[in-house]
Amino acid sequence: MDALFQPLADTLGASVDQIKLISCLLIAYPLGSLFVRVPRSKPALRHLFNIGVAMLFFFPVLRLYSAFFQLLGSILATYFIAKYNKSKSMPWIVFVIVMGHLTVNHVIRVIYGFSYETMEVTSPQMVLTMKLTTFAWNVYDGRRKAEELDKWQMQKRIVEYPSLLEFLGYSFYFPGILVGPYLDYMEYMDLINETMFQHAHVKATIRKGRRLPPGRKRAAYSRMVMGLIYLGAFVVFGGTWNYSISLKDWFVQMPLWKRIALYQLVGPIERAKYYAIWTLTEGASILTGLGFTGISHDGKPIWNGAANVKVLTIEFPENFKVLLDSWNMKTNIWLRECVYKRVTPKGKKPGNMSSMITFFTSAFWHGIASGYYLTFLMGGFITAAARQARANIRPLLLPPPDKPHASPSLLKRLYDISGVILSFMILNYAASPFILLSAEDSIKTWARLGWYGHIIVMGGLLFFYAGGAKWCRAMQKKKGILPPSKGKDGAAKGVSNGKATNGTSTPESEKVFTLPPSVDTFVPPQK
Repeated sequence: MDALFQPLADTLGASVDQIKLISCLLIAYPLGSLFVRVPRSKPALRHLFNIGVAMLFFFPVLRLYSAFFQLLGSILATYFIAKYNKSKSMPWIVFVIVMGHLTVNHVIRVIYGFSYETMEVTSPQMVLTMKLTTFAWNVYDGRRKAEELDKWQMQKRIVEYPSLLEFLGYSFYFPGILVGPYLDYMEYMDLINETMFQHAHVKATIRKGRRLPPGRKRAAYSRMVMGLIYLGAFVVFGGTWNYSISLKDWFVQMPLWKRIALYQLVGPIERAKYYAIWTLTEGASILTGLGFTGISHDGKPIWNGAANVKVLTIEFPENFKVLLDSWNMKTNIWLRECVYKRVTPKGKKPGNMSSMITFFTSAFWHGIASGYYLTFLMGGFITAAARQARANIRPLLLPPPDKPHASPSLLKRLYDISGVILSFMILNYAASPFILLSAEDSIKTWARLGWYGHIIVMGGLLFFYAGGAKWCRAMQKKKGILPPSKGKDGAAKGVSNGKATNGTSTPESEKVFTLPPSVDTFVPPQK
């Protein structure tokens, strides 16, 4: 089938693999409309539909024969290990096997010098790794006492072990099989059985003769249009304006301030390709019914549960935590629930060590290129610095406790503006090794940018740990500020002035009727 895609690849200057991948993402749209027409009373047909479409993608279109059977091997291994191994180490056994298999393929990719334009097994395997390891933890949680589980674990635990057909349908869910979005098993079964659409609050919005709430197609195809716009921006500008300009001779000849400024402009163009594929897959998932999160107060269904990225929040972040929470959101959930919480000793709160292990796992999951490890190592330090600033500086700028609704002061406004600018600049600085991949090119780039990211982050940490944090807490006490309880890392927990700890409040129009625990979508750190 390559002959069908070659003319378009030649016209756009892209590889055939890229064109085939985008074609699969677009083909998923009409197939999503067909999926919802399969009666929910016949769940086996829905599972077979997912498996059949996945095989269509892998065999005649992408011609990834070996990849399909490798994925199938990991799926079967996980299924039988989780079923018959009842020990506490079962999730970690699955984690090591699945992640080890992925790492072997990452090594093979490097040995053969595959570029990111080449479609091979690692991209779908990264998504599958999240699904399989999450499944193992959900099964393990289903065997634990309810009082030992937190809210997410209670919602997602698997008490009744699935049939092999159900598990294969889950593993090969077709809108997300190639690049995501990742979903957990209970979320998949709610989709198959349309459980989330059967509640009285939801049924009230569904017209007679329909099974699904309105707005699904509008939400899906608006994502498709935006995904194509992002894709077009990357195709037009990405070949020239990208992070690799830092390696050009003309770049180093410019003044430092111009180099830093130019690097901020190419960052959004680099990210456009990720925005494109994640937005396209989100739309296709919505067409199958995935992503429904409830009903707003004005009676409108909300379809944002399949989102993997919030573009405006990333490009104009209030702070670095909000930025991280808005990028590759589904992977963030996986890292938080299957790594961050699981490596923390029982009875203790997660701290900087848990964060570092999580960032390292994320780098390991992405591949073996040294650039990944530079980015995520830097990310650990950035997170630590951001926590300190939030816990120690921000409370000093909030309205007094006796005037919680007072207008923000000029210093608070300047703090917020500085947070947006610094978060954006640090993102472009820290993310460059992730794209450049090699340590040599990454170090050269950081040097040509004057090490500004390291100066900001390490300078901030030095300030806080050299006495700045103690001084800030003394000032808080002097002003009569009583911050919420803090963990070992100094990060404040709970709420402040009626707002969530990320400094944002939910718009009234987006507050939703909460679905029951079994179907509630929990939205909160791939290629």
